Amino acid sequence: MARSPSPTQEGLTDSKARFQSYLHGGTSSLLSTLIVFPVYKTVFRQQIHNIQVHRAVEQLHKEGLLKLYRGVTPPLLMRTLSGTLLFGLQDTFLRLLSLPSFSVIPHSFLPAVAGLGVGIVESVVFTPFERVQNVLQSGHNDRHLPTLKSVLVKLKDQRISSGYYRAFLPIAARNALGSSLYFGLKGPLSAAVAAQGLSPLASSFISGTLASMAISLTLYPLSVLVANMQVGVQADVKGVTACWRMLWNSRQRSVILLYRGGALVILRSCITWGITTAIYDRQQKRSS
Repeated sequence: MARSPSPTQEGLTDSKARFQSYLHGGTSSLLSTLIVFPVYKTVFRQQIHNIQVHRAVEQLHKEGLLKLYRGVTPPLLMRTLSGTLLFGLQDTFLRLLSLPSFSVIPHSFLPAVAGLGVGIVESVVFTPFERVQNVLQSGHNDRHLPTLKSVLVKLKDQRISSGYYRAFLPIAARNALGSSLYFGLKGPLSAAVAAQGLSPLASSFISGTLASMAISLTLYPLSVLVANMQVGVQADVKGVTACWRMLWNSRQRSVILLYRGGALVILRSCITWGITTAIYDRQQKRSS
């Protein structure tokens, strides 16, 4: 008669599974960032030089392959850490929500509910990074805040709500809704695609792409709001509602103008999350 696993063995197995979720999340994000970085750099050149796609590609081609990955380290570190937390915490929260004390929540809703918690934690961790990045990328700050050190000192001297955690509420809303939609949609979409006869790898890639497209199209205005709120470093900051009114009026109250510049950003996000999802799901299946 086969012996059932002891509580100690079950605990070790559970700890290993949790660790693998964090490891695979970081690995999948690292690899997808390396693969998609040329697209990131193309979009960045367009934003900086206000040129068309083919001109940006020509610039990068002339500079050569060795310079193509210059500047990859910061986004590589950020994406790796973000992926580690995103997938690892989601798995941890999902296990907690699966306990009998949370039985009131329908099982099919658990991934989405866990995603909400992940998005909030992610916002607490990464809002300062996003704030510094947006300040550095604004051309209006080049003269009086020319270096990373000068930006850090400036933000440190301000209140936390107007300094490092400027626009925290819209970031928390965007990340929580985005994570919830991603984990809520990923499974059903993958199952639906797999039912058409596609391979597990293709199903994961397509499900990640479709989920990212739905999220990006829905939440892109929040990203625009966050960027506009975070680029300034003035002391007399306005609230979320006032900033949204200013943004909406500056875009002539037009949804089309609000989505200006979003096409390539959304395309980049779809490719990134398609690759990330495919790599993560494959690693999870191989280790199970």
